[in-house]
Amino acid sequence: MKTLLALCLFTAASLSAQSPPAAAPRPGGNMLISRTVPDAAAVERGQRIFVSNCGFCHGTTAQGGDTGPDLVRSPLALDDERGDKIGPVIEQGRPSKGMPAFHLPADQIQDIAAFLRSRQQAAIDRNAYTILNVVTGDRQKGREYFNGAGRCNTCHSPSGDLAGIARKYDAVTLQSRFLYPRPRLGDPQPARSQVTVTLGSGQSFAGTLEYLDDFSVALRDASGEYHSFSRDAHLKVEVHDPLAAHAELIKKYSDADMHNLLAYLVTLK
Repeated sequence: MKTLLALCLFTAASLSAQSPPAAAPRPGGNMLISRTVPDAAAVERGQRIFVSNCGFCHGTTAQGGDTGPDLVRSPLALDDERGDKIGPVIEQGRPSKGMPAFHLPADQIQDIAAFLRSRQQAAIDRNAYTILNVVTGDRQKGREYFNGAGRCNTCHSPSGDLAGIARKYDAVTLQSRFLYPRPRLGDPQPARSQVTVTLGSGQSFAGTLEYLDDFSVALRDASGEYHSFSRDAHLKVEVHDPLAAHAELIKKYSDADMHNLLAYLVTLK
């Protein structure tokens, strides 16, 4: 028994010694970036080399040009480690696609790889994205859309539920709210779908929808009582989703409609 215990301890210690060390924390703690951030000097050198040799096809930011593809989202470039994937392509070219060969030293290819990795990580890092001014529409046209083609006024009122909405939310949040009005964590009274279930006998139950799939439906009535039903050919289910109109508008909005509507909504202070 002692021999077996010692053997187990020795095996565990050996495995522990062979295990790779834990990855070092990434600069800034950005959990979206899983690979090592490349050296800034290498990125700077790689950018200069890339722009002078590759920029005329792939664009100066590596996001594609008139003849070359986007390398920020290229699967080959994304899998690259210090030039092991892009190096052979650079050195051999792709004559069938119009790409000539570039005979660059290994260190320059590694610098290009560092530049591409930095561009990929910049695209991944949502926290570094700067949102520009989104209020670019015509407020009068937005008002007309609100009361006309958008039919927003059939559910909302500038002097009612939307009074002071622009004081409650900044422009970016407000835009997100009317385009994607899903319930958010912390909303005091998130909009809930209502449902009416009618049995074959004619008896009906109405309340807040709790669950719905192809086999069952559940609701909670005004008194708080929970009701669940198996769905069959005799059961009638009518769902009223208060956000359905917004989902339909997503299919119809033009860019101008969205910008104009936001320009109007930010005036509701």
